Amino acid sequence: MMGRLQIPMRCAVLSLSFVAALGGCTAFPDLDAAQTPGLRDAAFPKLVSLDGLLVGPEPRATVAMAGSIEGRVAGLQARAARLRRHPPAPGGIAGRLARLQQKAAALRSAE
Repeated sequence: MMGRLQIPMRCAVLSLSFVAALGGCTAFPDLDAAQTPGLRDAAFPKLVSLDGLLVGPEPRATVAMAGSIEGRVAGLQARAARLRRHPPAPGGIAGRLARLQQKAAALRSAE
């Protein structure tokens, strides 16, 4: 019984190996021909060594940068406070939509 299973298993492995080898024979398109016009002459940034970037003074925030960030923080905190004052609408979005539709119908009938 064991001998009968080994022959089909060998055939399956051999067949799969053959199919995988055929995949390696596929011709791929020339990638250089697929470039966007003008890309070959584009001004790309110069590559620099990572060691050169790691050596030197540690970056510091300027007064202008700190002021800008503090202004953004204050704005976000004020927005969060406003959002906390107004609880979510009862019934979620569907409830809010229904109330707005009722208001619209009341305004139309008042005209």
